[in-house]
Amino acid sequence: MTTKTLLAALSLAVSFPTGAAIFGTTAAADTAQIVQLAESDAIAVEAPFARASAGPVRNGAAFLTLRNGSGEDDRLVAARAPVADRVELHTHLHENGVMRMRQVEAIEVPAGGTAMLKPGGDHVMLMGLKAPLQEGESFPLTLVFEKAGEITVDVTISGVGAMQGHGGSRHNGGHGNQGTNKSN
Repeated sequence: MTTKTLLAALSLAVSFPTGAAIFGTTAAADTAQIVQLAESDAIAVEAPFARASAGPVRNGAAFLTLRNGSGEDDRLVAARAPVADRVELHTHLHENGVMRMRQVEAIEVPAGGTAMLKPGGDHVMLMGLKAPLQEGESFPLTLVFEKAGEITVDVTISGVGAMQGHGGSRHNGGHGNQGTNKSN
């Protein structure tokens, strides 16, 4: 199976587990094997979501889970989104009993590990929103990794106080426009 075919099968397997049959795999076990092989050396992005804007607020945030299936540590070093003038990586810090947001240079994604970008923790800050984020809509977010390159995901906009996204959306480096992996 070529890499291009494997990645297309992965895309179908993630979205439609029975869709892998198109590429010559018919059993659920085969589909699981395809997914496992494709994730073994890539960053997987799970459940990307943002909160809907509360009134005229000009900033927002995106949250997601990053899984590093490779044997090497990686770092999320930048992000881009057409919905904002600036996109930065942020964390929350507790200073003298006050919670503050701070920009960070990178977010570590350990080998074989997970980095959770969630409300009250690390997140992708969307500054200077071009329009309010509307619940039920979505936007593309390009994540830039030190080693894995670029991965573009579709971020679903949840309710104003949402603590997690609405689904198990999963994007892996290296397939199609969603999950495009451009190595340096």
